[in-house]
Amino acid sequence: MTEILFYTDAADRVSVAARLCGKAYAQGRRLRVYAAEKDLIEQLDALLWATPATGFVPHCRLRDRWAQDTPVLLDLASEHEGPADVLLNLHPEPPPFLGRFSRLLEIVSRDGEDRLAARERFRFYRARGYALQTHSLAEDR
Repeated sequence: MTEILFYTDAADRVSVAARLCGKAYAQGRRLRVYAAEKDLIEQLDALLWATPATGFVPHCRLRDRWAQDTPVLLDLASEHEGPADVLLNLHPEPPPFLGRFSRLLEIVSRDGEDRLAARERFRFYRARGYALQTHSLAEDR
């Protein structure tokens, strides 16, 4: 069953997402980022190209021709495709294909609306019996 990790109290969801992409890449994992907003994907794409703290993280869009060989995939589609085993959910709703991944990562910002949506996702996952963990990023302030 999919293991679900919530990273709470994030000052900047995109920066945390970039760090998690870098961490997954360093561990040799394949990660897919799922988001509802094109702007969010574009911000993360730019950050993954420019962040020297994590080093370069090879990434592309899910439908790019080299996606099969790229460790981090960025996408807005609601169908699961590709070889990733970790899913980073930046979408406000639970992903419809989450059971296909060994691990699901959720980032919760300090924004009230985002926190409310995250609580709903947490309840959704808990009601379905998923193993849930939370990690506070408050010390990163």
